[in-house]
Amino acid sequence: MNSLSPLRGLGQHRWVRANPGLTPWATFYRPFGARAFGAMVLAAVTVLATATAVAARDYPPDVPQPKPVVVPTPAVKTLANGLEVAVIERHSLPVVTLRLVVKVGGEADPPQFPGTAELVAGLLDEGTTHRTAQQIAAAIDQVGGTMDTGADWDNSWGQVSVLTDHTELGFDLLSDIVIHPTFAPAEVARIRQQALSSLEVMHEDPSYLADAVFSRLEFAGTPYGHPVDGTLESVRRVTPPDLRQFHARTYFPANAILAVVGDIHADEAFREAEKFFGAWSNTAQTSVTNSSKPGSSSHPDAAAGAQAPGPGSNGREIVVIDKPDAVQTEIRVGNLGIARSSPDYYALTVANQILGGPATNRLFKALRSQRGLTYGASSDLISLRSTGTWRAKTSTRTSETVKSLDLVLDQMKRLRDHPIAGWELEATEGYLTGHMALEFETSSGIAEHVLDLMIHNLPLDYWNKFPEHLQALTTQEVWNATRQHLDPDRALVVLVGNLSGFDKDLKKLGDVRVIPASRVDLAFDNLEAPAPASAGKSQ
Repeated sequence: MNSLSPLRGLGQHRWVRANPGLTPWATFYRPFGARAFGAMVLAAVTVLATATAVAARDYPPDVPQPKPVVVPTPAVKTLANGLEVAVIERHSLPVVTLRLVVKVGGEADPPQFPGTAELVAGLLDEGTTHRTAQQIAAAIDQVGGTMDTGADWDNSWGQVSVLTDHTELGFDLLSDIVIHPTFAPAEVARIRQQALSSLEVMHEDPSYLADAVFSRLEFAGTPYGHPVDGTLESVRRVTPPDLRQFHARTYFPANAILAVVGDIHADEAFREAEKFFGAWSNTAQTSVTNSSKPGSSSHPDAAAGAQAPGPGSNGREIVVIDKPDAVQTEIRVGNLGIARSSPDYYALTVANQILGGPATNRLFKALRSQRGLTYGASSDLISLRSTGTWRAKTSTRTSETVKSLDLVLDQMKRLRDHPIAGWELEATEGYLTGHMALEFETSSGIAEHVLDLMIHNLPLDYWNKFPEHLQALTTQEVWNATRQHLDPDRALVVLVGNLSGFDKDLKKLGDVRVIPASRVDLAFDNLEAPAPASAGKSQ
């Protein structure tokens, strides 16, 4: 007991001698009472729990890899008239979605009438030979359904979604608006006025101007080298007979695909398709390709204007749309991209996600997180049937225009000149795989993605193998594709803003072409409407 001599005093030695079998620690704590001992233990546990919580915050738990989405392969049948019908059964909800596309969009606009495909699609549900616009709207509203029409560069579409009990009505309405639109003069006049008002408003929007000018220049000499939504001049001049002619030339069953997704069996879907689309004729169509020559303009008087400018002496083309009332500058930088069917699509999808895709990306980190120059920075890989574009986009304060542009170009150079890190590839593959679930969560989304495959002649199991193709990529393969298609030294740069706030710093980047915003006219190859005769020679 000599080892316990420090505990002697205050009567403690009597308790120790009375309990000779206890361990030294027990003999130390017992004299203070069970309540005090419990409090000390509780305090120790609390400290440990706090430390564990801090550690948990510092080191979050491992997140499992997202499970790939399994998309059912559609059942496909071609009707006698050439219409392809693709059916995906989805019985989780009592809803059926019908989406019909014709494999022609804005790229087939007549040279003198850009925007025709969009106007035609917008008028499909505005009256047919069997129903007025009001009757069409009432029929779909009474059953709680939805109807939508539209056009992109490579396709035009009509879509109807209804409850399963009204499936036959859905087929009836969709076939009617696609096959029998009338393009009544009164409806054309109304939609024309809406389109003109929209174009006038958008012309004042710096973001729209930046996108429209960039596309007009980047796609010059291709069927995509005009504004898909038209120009003020073309929308004013197009007539109902022009729209009917475009419809007859492009809307025919051998040039169309119908997707049926939802609570319906494949055999029933094929029967309904035959019933409502089987009599659709192919006799009216002619060529469906754009007959415009490379570089030709959509404006009848454009030949008298100057030709579109070529790249500057350093290989980079810089165009500034001077808008003195702008408080920010819209920035677009990019190169021609790839067609949707390109074998580089997988690698560039990864590269684009790293450069400026959704979630964390290099552009956002450099411009927003590190320097606070913008609220957002991103990039888009736009892949069309025969070509595409890869562009970065952001906006910033006028005084920070050149600094922001330099940072965009620098991030593009870094991506081109150095391979991505392994962790970037792994994180991007995980994000893209996980995000697929959002793309396929609705019948409409499934129909749209299946039709995208069929339009571009891609395998029907493409989306099921998409994660596999991503995971097979190496950092070297991504870098090889990036170096082939991304060249910031020969990029097209479009800036829309108040030039007086950044013109001095801009000169160091190379030759610059300036167009006053008030003179921009996308109908002309040089983007600039001729000055009025009274104004003298254009400066």
